[in-house]
Amino acid sequence: MTDQDNRLGRRVDGWRVPPRPEGAAMAGKYVRVQALDANLHAAELYGQYAGNDAVWDYLPYGPFTSLAGYHRWIRDAAEGNDPYFYVIIDSETKQSRGVASYLRIAPEAGSIEVGHICMAPSLQRTRAATEAIYLMMEWAFEAGYRRFEWKCNALNMASRRAAERLGLSYEGVFRQAAVVKGRNRDTAWFAAIDTEWPALREAFGTWLNPDNFDARGRQIERLSDLTRLVRQTCDPAL
Repeated sequence: MTDQDNRLGRRVDGWRVPPRPEGAAMAGKYVRVQALDANLHAAELYGQYAGNDAVWDYLPYGPFTSLAGYHRWIRDAAEGNDPYFYVIIDSETKQSRGVASYLRIAPEAGSIEVGHICMAPSLQRTRAATEAIYLMMEWAFEAGYRRFEWKCNALNMASRRAAERLGLSYEGVFRQAAVVKGRNRDTAWFAAIDTEWPALREAFGTWLNPDNFDARGRQIERLSDLTRLVRQTCDPAL
C-alpha cells in the first residue's frame, strides 16, 4: 500500500452491499426470533409487561395503559421497515417474552443497529435473552454487514453494561442527542465490526453451550470474560 493509499484509508475489496432484513425467523437453542405481529403477539407481550412499567423507562414510548393501545402500537410499528421489529419467543414455553428491532439500516454503508429492546422481567438476565441478541448479531454479520451498532441513553447503565458484556466496544457519548419524553438524552454508542465477529461468535458459542452451566443453571465461564479481549475501548463510566 502506498503512502497515498494510507492517507485515503484502506481499500475494502470484495465487499458487496448486504440485503435488508426481510423477517426470516432466527432460531437458537433457547429462543426463536421472528417478525412481530400484533394479532399473534400483542396480548401475550402485554401480559408479560403488565405491572413492570420500568421496562419502558428508556424507550420513547410506553408504558401502555391498555391492551388495545399496545396492540395498536405494535400494528403500526410492524408496518415499517426501519425499525424492523421482531418478537422474542421462548423455545421451551412458546411464549412471547420480548421485542427487539433492527434500525438505522444502511446496507450501502454496511451498518445496522439493534435497538427498541424491551424484554419482560421473565426474560431478562437469562440465556435466552443473550441468545436473542446473538442471533440478531449473527444474521447481520453473516448477511455481510460490516458494523453492528448498539446505542442507548447514557444514563442507562444496565444497557451499557449489557452492550459491553455482549462484546460491543464503547465509542463515546453524543451529548444532547435527543429529547425523549420531555427529557434530555445523551446517547452512548457501542459497536462491533466484522473483523471481530469470528472471535465473538466463538465466545457466544462457548457461553451458550449447555456444558457451561452447572446443574443449578449457574454459568461456569462469564460471557464478559470471553468477550473482554475482543472489545477495543474501555468505557470509563463502567
